[in-house]
Amino acid sequence: EVLSCAARGWPNKQIGLHLEISDRTVQVHLQSIYQKLDVTNRTEAVLRALVLGIVHPIEGASE
Repeated sequence: EVLSCAARGWPNKQIGLHLEISDRTVQVHLQSIYQKLDVTNRTEAVLRALVLGIVHPIEGASE
């Protein structure tokens, strides 16, 4: 869920509020995701997740 929210462009604070976890917990989850996807940042993680089909493009996201 953290990665799906990140794919929407949400900042850590908004992800935390949505998932009812702290900003720090979001950051820890993202670091774990980066390691698992062998990437170094949020943009690379989202792109890799899209390519792998882990998350799906959001209609109207570019508007």
